[in-house]
Amino acid sequence: MTEKKSESATEVVQNPEGLWDTAKTVFYAVLIALSIRTMAFEPFNIPSGSMIPTLLVGDYLFVSKFSYGYSRHSLPLSPDIFSGRVLYTVPERGDVAVFKLPSDNETDYIKRLVGVPGDRIQMRRGRLYINDKILPRKRIKDFVMRDEMGNFRAIAQYIETLPNGRDHRILEMLADNGQLDDTPVFIVPKGHYFAMGDNRDNSLDSRVPNERGMNGVGFVPVENLVGRAEVMFFSTDGSAAWWEIWGWFQATRFSRFFSVIE
Repeated sequence: MTEKKSESATEVVQNPEGLWDTAKTVFYAVLIALSIRTMAFEPFNIPSGSMIPTLLVGDYLFVSKFSYGYSRHSLPLSPDIFSGRVLYTVPERGDVAVFKLPSDNETDYIKRLVGVPGDRIQMRRGRLYINDKILPRKRIKDFVMRDEMGNFRAIAQYIETLPNGRDHRILEMLADNGQLDDTPVFIVPKGHYFAMGDNRDNSLDSRVPNERGMNGVGFVPVENLVGRAEVMFFSTDGSAAWWEIWGWFQATRFSRFFSVIE
């Protein structure tokens, strides 16, 4: 009887130590995960079609947090503990970047940075002008996509070339006659960038000012940049719900796995 009590007492002493070791392991795992998310890479998913054809709804990608240095928006919940950027690296024209919407500093947006500080940006009849020069674009094979009714549509697709020589694909769903295909001249202020979606007729971007109750994007402050989109690691067309295991394989777009975002 004495030996059994002794064994039981020993177990009571060991259990708290085991729980403490487990708690420390979980704490360190969470700390490492948060550090990677804050300092290195953060996963994002694409919920809208504003960046088609570059990014599709249902794409999952990694964004490098170190590409532009760090601001308060690099941290979870964007705590207001410092201003500006630390270890700042200037973004390149043409980068696909995630940023916090200037109107609320909370909502994540992803667009292409086409305008840098000092640029004059304007849309004229569906063509993008930077510093009063029209950007070259080349018509390529139509992009085929499903509309909201489930019908297939062929959309006019082009390769557009930015002043620094970077090419990217764009869509013109309304044949250069969209609501945002003619704009006034926007002069990008110091410390800001001009962001546009590649799906030109279906994108709320810097062409819509963030003023006078317009709820637009406007110019993107450098402090609001979260990081640069780098690579896709998963993609699904959304045809199978998370619980429809039998449909996962068919819904998965394997060809987009680990593709570099340009």
